Amino acid sequence: MDDAAHGVRDADGGAPSADPGLAWMLERVPAAAYACDGQGLITYFNARAVAVWGRAPRIRDRRDRYCGSLRLYAPDGAAIAHEHCWMARALESGQRHDGAEIVIERPDGSRRLVRTYVDPFRDGAGRVCGAVNVLVDVTERKDAEDALRESERRKDELLATLAHELRNPLAPLRTAIELLQLGGDAAQSAAALAMMERQLRQMVRLVDDLMDVSRITQGRLALHRERVELASVLHAAIEATRPHVVAGRHDLVVREPGEPLLLDADPARLAQVFTNLLGNAARYTDPGGRIWLAAERRDGRAVVTVRDTGIGIAPGDLERIFEPFVQLDRSLERVQGGLGIGLGLARRLVELHGGTLTAASDGPGRGSELTVQLPLLAGAAEARAAAAAPRPAPASAPRLRILVVDDHVDAALSLAMLLRALGHRVEVAHDGTDAFAHAEALRPDVVLLDIGMPRVSGYEIARRIRRADWGQRVFLLAVTGWGREQDKRRALEAGFDRHLVKPVEPGALARLLAGLAPDAGRRPTG
Repeated sequence: MDDAAHGVRDADGGAPSADPGLAWMLERVPAAAYACDGQGLITYFNARAVAVWGRAPRIRDRRDRYCGSLRLYAPDGAAIAHEHCWMARALESGQRHDGAEIVIERPDGSRRLVRTYVDPFRDGAGRVCGAVNVLVDVTERKDAEDALRESERRKDELLATLAHELRNPLAPLRTAIELLQLGGDAAQSAAALAMMERQLRQMVRLVDDLMDVSRITQGRLALHRERVELASVLHAAIEATRPHVVAGRHDLVVREPGEPLLLDADPARLAQVFTNLLGNAARYTDPGGRIWLAAERRDGRAVVTVRDTGIGIAPGDLERIFEPFVQLDRSLERVQGGLGIGLGLARRLVELHGGTLTAASDGPGRGSELTVQLPLLAGAAEARAAAAAPRPAPASAPRLRILVVDDHVDAALSLAMLLRALGHRVEVAHDGTDAFAHAEALRPDVVLLDIGMPRVSGYEIARRIRRADWGQRVFLLAVTGWGREQDKRRALEAGFDRHLVKPVEPGALARLLAGLAPDAGRRPTG
């Protein structure tokens, strides 16, 4: 131990400045600790005190009385004069002070939050002749507690927002069902069905966004890349957001690239990006505003900008808008602002494509501009040829024997109705214990099997089917609300051929079944 550094001797090398027994004890305290005499002059400090203070104090120097040359603050930020610190109070009152919190500003400007435990000691006559102060550094723990509280606050806000956003489409769905039950003319029924379809898509989008955030966080979101022309992606996004633009009475100005811009990209994911940007522009622009969408080639990259005359963004929020679950405008007139994950998700999707997404604004009330840059593939002529190539005519779907197993009665019956409308022979089971018997009797080509059922899970039913001789040729489809990567992996391990997340998109299911020949069982033909 360096005696001088720890204050065993005076600064000038004179007599010991602290009782050796006290020094021995303080060196073994598992925290910062120091001692003062009755005048508040430091007589000893241990190595941990230096780490907390950021420097070694001067022994018996009035400039370091109570270690007062360091700036001290209360947790609320109010400055504390060194003569009013807990060491000074203990020496004045002769009373012990436990657990008070104080902020120490070190010479480099950094701050540490410490909890102080001051214990005065007395001479043979009972007079206070000094005190020991133990400083427990709680900075990291306090930061962790603050981060946890912030996480809890944001989680509560997310759950409240999610509940609100899910109730929005549920209300018109219930109303549309009532209209259909009351009957009415064909036009009213068609309008009700169209309304139900729109609201169902909204609910699916909310759930998909949440799942996408989870997949991205875990690094498990996969892109299905193909050669795609940027204009086709932008057209899909424009069509998807047209209802929002029309509802807001906005003027949408589109400037398409003057040449084919070919990308190696996942067209569905890129359409998701631009749908989000256009939807935000429509949502956060007052009625009758203007939105510009422009695409061009710039320095070997495709550059797409979405600009609006909307509420704008404060300079300090230009990066915050890409944080998960952040919504800068919580006003009632914009309550249908989504979950606050769209822009963060859009940026990550763009980055997965090797591009960038940035925001710019002149400030609140002055509109905003979001810019996407993506790497280009060479070959405009190839893009034209691909666009002009004839598409093969869709093959007619084969008639299949299908078993639908789901303990949710309405889910099973509605899916069976859809499959019968597509021309298939369908049977339904609502209980895991009956599913295998139904399958053994029907010897189906395809089984659509729910996972989470009481008594016998879909995983166990799949294993039983695979163990049967006839079960080797059955095409097993897991149809479930569990959509994480580990859920998909577990389904494949149990013997399923595919994993579909509820609600199943009818067109995708029809295309999948169209590729299964009735005499080929598990072998898709396309």
